[in-house]
Amino acid sequence: MAYLGEDVPKLGFGLMRLPTAEGQDPRGGDIDINRTSKLVDMFLGAGFKYFDTAYGYGEGKSEAAVKSCIIDRYPRERALIATKLPAWAGPKSAEEAKAMFWTSLQRTGAGYFDFYLLHNVGTPRTKFFDDYGIWDYVLELRERGLVRHAGFSFHDRADVLDRVLTAHPEMEFVQLQINYGDWDSGTVESRKCYEVAKKHGKPVVIMEPVKGGSLASPAPPAKEIFDAAGTGASYASWAIRFAASLDFNITVLSGMSTEEQMSDNISSMRDFKPLDPSERKVIEDVQRALAAIPSVPCTGCAYCVPECPQNVVIPKIFEAMNRDMVYGDKGAARFNYMWETGFGGKASDCVACAGCERVCPQHIEIIQTLKKAAEMFEPGN
Repeated sequence: MAYLGEDVPKLGFGLMRLPTAEGQDPRGGDIDINRTSKLVDMFLGAGFKYFDTAYGYGEGKSEAAVKSCIIDRYPRERALIATKLPAWAGPKSAEEAKAMFWTSLQRTGAGYFDFYLLHNVGTPRTKFFDDYGIWDYVLELRERGLVRHAGFSFHDRADVLDRVLTAHPEMEFVQLQINYGDWDSGTVESRKCYEVAKKHGKPVVIMEPVKGGSLASPAPPAKEIFDAAGTGASYASWAIRFAASLDFNITVLSGMSTEEQMSDNISSMRDFKPLDPSERKVIEDVQRALAAIPSVPCTGCAYCVPECPQNVVIPKIFEAMNRDMVYGDKGAARFNYMWETGFGGKASDCVACAGCERVCPQHIEIIQTLKKAAEMFEPGN
């Protein structure tokens, strides 16, 4: 039985970290339009067409780049354009939240969006979409032809996803963080979230297949296993093919900021073939090797969270720590920490009440581990 996006090529271009002018911050600097246009040309020339941006990427510069590099240079039907509305990111009213759509439409010049997403639905952000009536609003936009397909992106637990999809069966698809490193993670729950989406009959756009770049240069034990396989494939291509091998997916997003990254992804995905049994075993061996690296043994059950008077986001902090400890990706770990603690208390906010430790099934020394997190991620601690 066919599903939404079945005929979409299985490599998508994530536009969050586009090349920027020399010396400028990749997360907010001025986008190098000439270099980005070359990447777009390579991508479309290879037969791919799905582009993913968002209202807030690069403070709006990513959406503007869609106009300069795609819409102004190619017939509209050559590209599938997806963007997202973050109702939790500043609006003080339904009118302000809904105005984000029109800003995105004006910035991109796209005329309509092929895929439009409510951005980062999940606790505690879902209430903003509820309070501002955004679920119904995106359906109105779809009826008017301004949105072809409506869905949402999601970074939360599988039980939360189940509740959202039960409440909103009108959503056509969901965008999930899925990669072999997070497949059985107690906090990200890639596999469980994927299974929930399938249960509800919602095809998946896969984001973070390379875990923000961590799997492009994985820990030494993982590299040894991949190298021993003797395929000559890049570490990143193993990660992207793992994600693309999952059924019921619309496309797999990869953030590409260099011609080398684009060429590598095109070479492994132009004539995509799912992982064969021997390749799956390689991935399973890598997963076991990563699981054996010392880390905070948090399963993400979140029993600790209601017990914390400071609203410290304990599981998310431990996830950031593990990104550093297991993958050695200090930059991404620090970014994750700052992002997650923006929605809750920091590690240094802990008052050592020990309520969390009394309910932790893993018997983690949470107070001491939070002190270590503060030392790792908070300047001056």
